Amino acid sequence: MSIEEMIARYGYLALFAGVVVEGETALIAASFAAHQGYLNLPWVMVVAFLGSLGGDEFYFFLGRLKGRSYLRARPAWELRVRKVESLLERHRLPAILGFRFVYGLRSVAPFAIGMSGIKTRSFVLLNAASALAWSVLIGAFGFLIGTVLEALLVDVRRYERLVLLSILISGGIGCGYWYLRKRRLRIRCQEARSDGCGK
Repeated sequence: MSIEEMIARYGYLALFAGVVVEGETALIAASFAAHQGYLNLPWVMVVAFLGSLGGDEFYFFLGRLKGRSYLRARPAWELRVRKVESLLERHRLPAILGFRFVYGLRSVAPFAIGMSGIKTRSFVLLNAASALAWSVLIGAFGFLIGTVLEALLVDVRRYERLVLLSILISGGIGCGYWYLRKRRLRIRCQEARSDGCGK
């Protein structure tokens, strides 16, 4: 099975999983594939919206139901949760609407919001509005990348595999950086637990 056939057959499923786990890279790659005719852009945006919304709701209810007990087992989240809690105290509405646009807060922010006193209905509505804006804006950006490349290159299809591969590689590098950063943060928290980091 060729790369093109795999994208046409499994593209939406891969996009949904990618958006839940990582986010922007999966959506940009899928939007570029839509520009090349392998996927449908409106459906790419719908699937990205549902994946992003579903992931956020999961972490929100995890924070609401498990809260501190879950957090104690994950010291690497402690500092980021405190950062989100600080943002919520000072700028609640912008923090809820904008967290998905800030790298490193995609999972921990809805978890921290779930631990806060915000009403579930309020979060669901605000989160849905933010997820919709995100899926449309980032989806349009990925489609625009295809348009720009088509204008710059005589035969963009000759380079589309290279472009899709480079997008996926950059996403892998970003995930690797995130993993290493999380590991270093966990080690720092364990070392500083006696000073209050793990409390």
